[in-house]
Amino acid sequence: MPRTEIRPVRTAAELKAFINLAWDLYAGDPKWVPPIKSEQAALLTPGRHPFWSFSRRELFLAWRAMRPVGRIAAIVDGNHNRHHQERMGIWGFFECPNDPEVAAALFQACERWLFAEGMTFARGPLNPSMNYEIGTLVQGFDSPPALGMTYNPPYYADLAHLCGYRKEKDVVAYVVGRDMPMPPWAVDLARRIAERGEFAIITADRRHLTSQLHLLNQIYNECWSRNWGFVPMTDEEIDDSARLLKHFADLDLAFGVRHGDTPVGVCLLLPDINPLLRRFNGKLGLQALVKSRLYRSEVTGLRGLIFGVKEEYRQMGLPFFVFDHLLHVLEGKPQYRTIELGWDLEDNDAINFLYEEGGLRAQKRWRLFRKDLRA
Repeated sequence: MPRTEIRPVRTAAELKAFINLAWDLYAGDPKWVPPIKSEQAALLTPGRHPFWSFSRRELFLAWRAMRPVGRIAAIVDGNHNRHHQERMGIWGFFECPNDPEVAAALFQACERWLFAEGMTFARGPLNPSMNYEIGTLVQGFDSPPALGMTYNPPYYADLAHLCGYRKEKDVVAYVVGRDMPMPPWAVDLARRIAERGEFAIITADRRHLTSQLHLLNQIYNECWSRNWGFVPMTDEEIDDSARLLKHFADLDLAFGVRHGDTPVGVCLLLPDINPLLRRFNGKLGLQALVKSRLYRSEVTGLRGLIFGVKEEYRQMGLPFFVFDHLLHVLEGKPQYRTIELGWDLEDNDAINFLYEEGGLRAQKRWRLFRKDLRA
């Protein structure tokens, strides 16, 4: 067997090979959704994406017989480490054949770099942080991923385990169908809360989407600040997200909630455009524009990206007010048949209890792994 060689990515051609490797590994897999290559390149390039203004990274490719066969990114998220007072290193963007030798070589290169950067433990996969795509899929391989959710072969968790990584946290997703009713007690409670008139919806509009996303992010930060792994996004990251979302967001499904003049909750659902991304096959341009118009009817799902309620308002029934508002909005949008709600931390009992009381069960699960770093 040819020797495995690990090399850092240094040239534009090597970055292209790093991105294109996924097309080789997932060839013939109908569930895999190709990312947009230009967006992947921007996300991975310091100076082109705002994440790298406070972070640093090294990309590694595994080569055999002059051909790339695996990849990994070693990342230091400066904002996370300042926020949590940790020295956490990250591994992410991992792709590998079912070959323990290749996986071990990639992880060893990643860990050596992180240790040299002063990190004491590695967590992953984060692509590149908790605010983007995260986790190794360990349950729910029978259906394609929703927008912004990771997908991988079942053996990835085994490779991480063989390389010394252990479970740190799982995140889960619940899927609700359009015809699945809320429990009558929940509907009654939601309507009573709405009728009291204590809460009002903060609507979004496309002309002011960027400023409104900043407001939604401010509310989200206050709602999620105590959650495991949380780190706030910077203004520049929000601006970059707005650049992408303005092309496909359904603004009826992006809103905040206020109590009097105080913002107290946020909800953002996005059309799951993965069926279109699959047809784009990594490329934008005129052909993608034509395909988006031809196949728009294939977008039949929603991804529940953000849902947050300030802690002191949860006991006032605000989640039920939000659900009631969503039910009214979705009555006028019959094209959406399912909603994937997640990800949620596996131990976020407050929200998971609400879902499970409504008859839902976690249908997908992703795992985050951890390993202490030593010389």
